[in-house]
Amino acid sequence: MTTPTKSIQRPMPTATQGSTLADVLERVLDKGIVIAGDISVSVATTELLTIRIRLLISSVDKAREMGINWWENNPHYSAQSRELLEANRALMERVESLETELKALRPAVSPSLPKPPATPAETLKSLLQDL
Repeated sequence: MTTPTKSIQRPMPTATQGSTLADVLERVLDKGIVIAGDISVSVATTELLTIRIRLLISSVDKAREMGINWWENNPHYSAQSRELLEANRALMERVESLETELKALRPAVSPSLPKPPATPAETLKSLLQDL
């Protein structure tokens, strides 16, 4: 004779059981996670729009290990780069101002300067006329 067994209600184990959100986030940032997908909009057989989505979530250290460090040299994220961009803009304005002044001075100076002969024959002709 067998005795009936009691069915024990145990929770189903999951990958995050016993983990806090901070633990899960730490694991994701430590290992990194890639989310990829394509969205396509078509009418009949004509594709009108394709959007490719690639998302990488990782820690800064993990990203550097993978060779991803675009934020270090991006002028929008670096104070030193912003200063360099501002200095470059000021220099470009100064160069444009100097070029404008130079163009304004050229017509006043150039008529008084003699034009050099273009060819050796013209040079010889000019010397013979002086004799």
